[in-house]
Amino acid sequence: MSSSISSSEPAAWRRFFRLAAGTTAVAVAVLYAFVVLVDPFGSLPLDLPLDRVPVTSNQRFAYPSLARSAAFDSAIFGTSTSRLLRPAVLNPAFGARFANLAMNDATPYEMSRLMAVFATAHPAARIVVLGVDSPWCVTGDTYEKLTPRAFPEWMYRQSRWGGYAQMLNLFALQEAGKEFGVLTGLKQPDMGRDGYTRFVPPDEEYDAPRAAVHLRQAEPRVPGGPRTGAPAGWRFPAVEVMRSDLAALPAATRKVLFFTPYNVRLLSPAGSDGAAVWDECKRRVADLAQAIPNVTVADFMIPSPITTVDGNYWDPLHYRIGIGDRVAHDLVAAGLGEASADYRLLSDGD
Repeated sequence: MSSSISSSEPAAWRRFFRLAAGTTAVAVAVLYAFVVLVDPFGSLPLDLPLDRVPVTSNQRFAYPSLARSAAFDSAIFGTSTSRLLRPAVLNPAFGARFANLAMNDATPYEMSRLMAVFATAHPAARIVVLGVDSPWCVTGDTYEKLTPRAFPEWMYRQSRWGGYAQMLNLFALQEAGKEFGVLTGLKQPDMGRDGYTRFVPPDEEYDAPRAAVHLRQAEPRVPGGPRTGAPAGWRFPAVEVMRSDLAALPAATRKVLFFTPYNVRLLSPAGSDGAAVWDECKRRVADLAQAIPNVTVADFMIPSPITTVDGNYWDPLHYRIGIGDRVAHDLVAAGLGEASADYRLLSDGD
């Protein structure tokens, strides 16, 4: 009797294991199929024709599909200091269809990779706007390539078939769930279809005392990197990346570069070492504009009616929505070679 019971136990365990393994395999297959069909990043070569919206808070995952989209013929690149430029304002002003592809804390490498995706997908791109701030002006032999934020290299390659191997993970499943919620109306989208997201409160909720606290803590922001000898001998490696990126765009594409309007507290005093770094970086960017067709360079990083008014800012880097709209209109004026107290023209695009 005991021998019969004993011999049946291994068979029972084998049946249980096969059932559990089979159930798990089916569940994994179903979840994988769900993620692939929803394609939350819009970056797989084969997908359902769904009206997707960006859902992931890491723009590095959200923007490659927008950069490839035929819905746009123009794009904004930069860090968070350019994210508050609204395509809804730029589109009628420029007569274009913009996607805002500026990313929080973006490095020159990440911006360059995204610009390459956009340029490849839009061989007749109309306008490229690039916000220039401290990451572009780092000196030395190299610059920070990536940040602690994940950067999905596979999304930026010309062939995206390898993406199918990237869909079996909890992050992809989470983002597919969010996308499914938006598609079915169960969840409100956090981002616009053009990439624009208001990440500061609306102007009517402006909190002047809170902003004042952030502004009082600000000190001049100086690009990093080693520097020896005269400024003319310094290396600006990211500016050379910028030169290559802009040169790769069609000559007919309008290229509007602007040094972003930091609050005046972040600006280095004239004659200081920090001012020397910024002045030389601006000179290098203006020089490259002379060698590449159709490049306008506007410098908003100066004491101006924008930067000297604390009430224009939430913190030293990020201005209010209304100021973003003002900068957008200024960029149009700069592209036409018009003068303004808000900026200095370093190159007028001729």
